[in-house]
Amino acid sequence: MSPKQQRGEVTVDRLLTAALEVYASSGQQGFTVNAVTEASGVSLGSLYHHFGSFDGLAAALYIRCMEELFDELTAAVTRTRTAHTGVRALVRAYLRFTEERPAAALFIHASAYSGYLAAHADRIRAAKAVMLGGIVDWMRPRIEAGEILPTPEPLIEALVIGPVAETARRWLSNTYDIDLAQAARILPDRIWRSLRPDLE
Repeated sequence: MSPKQQRGEVTVDRLLTAALEVYASSGQQGFTVNAVTEASGVSLGSLYHHFGSFDGLAAALYIRCMEELFDELTAAVTRTRTAHTGVRALVRAYLRFTEERPAAALFIHASAYSGYLAAHADRIRAAKAVMLGGIVDWMRPRIEAGEILPTPEPLIEALVIGPVAETARRWLSNTYDIDLAQAARILPDRIWRSLRPDLE
């Protein structure tokens, strides 16, 4: 990698790190291009050079936060041996990430209806397909072996991640009385019931 490329990567990292810090401290209203350039010490021209627009930076930050989350989820399931323990590990990893990395988790969940997701939908969709790949690859042979009910791949995220993601979103919003430790005890087996083979 050339020195110029290295400097570019350092600048991108600085901007993304500052953007998350600004969002965590100032919320959606304070998440502005001026606030991010001031916090990062990077010029507006450099931000546009690397991301094309402020929406482009926000989309890149969303992808980075999601990659960090899915790295944790994939690592959790691939360390397990059975479908049941894998689902349990994934759910607990998601809740642990939410508790330990609240800024990243908040940005993920608060981005759901943001304009930058729509503006960069194709890019984000492609990135999420790669992120989900590790979990889908872990589940596929277990579906084929009859350990998990046959499930269309597009529904795997909804069935496995949907309930825990909504729990995390409510905890992050501070408007619901959510206990993450209680959720970690209850949700894994409840989610597993929607996936396990019918024993009757």
